[in-house]
Amino acid sequence: MELLTPALQTYPWGSRTLLAQLRGEDSPAASPQAELWFGAHPAAPATVGEVGLDDVIADDPVDALGPAVRGEFGDSLPFLLKILAADSPLSIQAHPTAAQARAGFEAENAAGIPLDAPQRNYKDPNHKPELLVALTPFRALAGLRAVERTLALFDHLDCPELSRYSAMLHTADQEEGLRALFTTWISLPRVKRVEVIEGVRGCVDKRSFAHAPLWMREAVRCFDQLAHAYPGDVGVLASLLLNYIELAPGEALYLGAGRLHAYVEGMAVEIMANSDNVLRGGLTTKHVDVPELVRITDFTPLDDPRVGDSAAGGAHDFDVPVRDFRLTRYELAPGDGFDVATSGPAIVLCTGGTANCGPLELTPGSAAWIPASDPDARVTARGNENAEVFYARVTR
Repeated sequence: MELLTPALQTYPWGSRTLLAQLRGEDSPAASPQAELWFGAHPAAPATVGEVGLDDVIADDPVDALGPAVRGEFGDSLPFLLKILAADSPLSIQAHPTAAQARAGFEAENAAGIPLDAPQRNYKDPNHKPELLVALTPFRALAGLRAVERTLALFDHLDCPELSRYSAMLHTADQEEGLRALFTTWISLPRVKRVEVIEGVRGCVDKRSFAHAPLWMREAVRCFDQLAHAYPGDVGVLASLLLNYIELAPGEALYLGAGRLHAYVEGMAVEIMANSDNVLRGGLTTKHVDVPELVRITDFTPLDDPRVGDSAAGGAHDFDVPVRDFRLTRYELAPGDGFDVATSGPAIVLCTGGTANCGPLELTPGSAAWIPASDPDARVTARGNENAEVFYARVTR
């Protein structure tokens, strides 16, 4: 096992304080710090010493991944582990299925679109299901809300600018109704879009939500925040269709292929299949491909994206329906620990306190890379305080 140094991503929506404070660095940082990547994605690999983890694996994939993982996933690490720190909303986005990603990647390669071109949709041939576990209170828009709830919100707003569109949702096929409304909104000329957004804002100001359900109050509060931050943006309208979620530290959500979402604020550990494929639909200055986003989006309503955990003795294991990754969160009292079984590659990430991983000392924001060939290791909380540690590996 060896110390794994993450790749820092400095996207504009990142926080100047959250990652810096976690890592014990000067705060606020000089520029926004959005994500720490602990993985082997070629766009931003973590490093072992001075060598990228992708190159470490390529030099000896048998040693790094083991025969079982190589047999199922090839010669690449199947997952990408991150710490995400958002001070402002990320784009409204969705991710493709494995088949969509493979076809899109090959088509864009055949068209000669460079991997770093701003109009490129598919950076790799992989899908990107993702699990997010909050480290701080975390706010998100995740999955399309049930149609009956959205219609109740529209009725409460009683907004003429919305009423002309709500008829699209009065259909027996909720999926097709949501597809029609989202496609219409994302295709509106800017002048019409601003007219609808400002109409809704006016109704939010005029209507009383004092006795409305909590979810409805949260939805309009988030809409108003986005309208101030992104005036006239189509993502502001899209927010009216999405579940608003608040996670407490330790709580999690899971999003499969095609699920529209936008993370709004907070810090979390995120694990996903080893991909950087993002189709955007608003709240961004980056490339937006409307037809492709609509094509890959899953318009089935998602009642609740939260995922429970099976807890036993300080271990919180999150059950997700993919084989690319498995994540367990450990809350360790001083001196307590757990064994790392290394039949495949693993990453151990510390987010609180201090822990020993074999001979390595891990502090918040640091991680250990454990190749498949390593003997079993033990992770133990060190010192007089509790430690929080995440153990990432492939589902076996």
